[in-house]
Amino acid sequence: MARKPAKMYRRLKGQAYTRRKYTGGVPNNRILRFHMGNRKAAEADEFPVILELKVDESCQIRHTALESARQISNATIREAAGQEGYALRIKVYPHHILRENKQATGAGADRVSQGMRCSFGKNVGTAARCKRGTPVITISTKPQFFLQAKDALRKASMKIPSPCSTSVAKGHEHLKGLV
Repeated sequence: MARKPAKMYRRLKGQAYTRRKYTGGVPNNRILRFHMGNRKAAEADEFPVILELKVDESCQIRHTALESARQISNATIREAAGQEGYALRIKVYPHHILRENKQATGAGADRVSQGMRCSFGKNVGTAARCKRGTPVITISTKPQFFLQAKDALRKASMKIPSPCSTSVAKGHEHLKGLV
């Protein structure tokens, strides 16, 4: 796994690097499931309210950050709505391969190894490249669980390396007395 901090991979710079065929040893994706909850009701449009978590700035979201956002939002909404009362979906996929040039560590390593300019590096992980306004997570639910779903997305936004906003994609008319 990457030893460098996540802030080094946050910005979108350069062309996307996605060709796994040409690079060996890409670490596996940490996201276990992309769709949780009641999938059948979500496909049949039985949930009248859909909330979206969107990024406010262009960024790269590492696969570990997506997995931690999924875990906290899923746990929060499942506790309130039960297993069949919601459908949560991760909308982005980490295609972009992150590379890191390993540096010598330890005492006196700054004098010994300056590193190589523009070195290629080894694969250390993957990230999803998101432009401004891209929905990252959506939660479909019933109107009585609106506030819990909004709280679940707020907690998930803490795990994402960009400021995020929550919006109601569908179901404004069902929320008249709740908000």
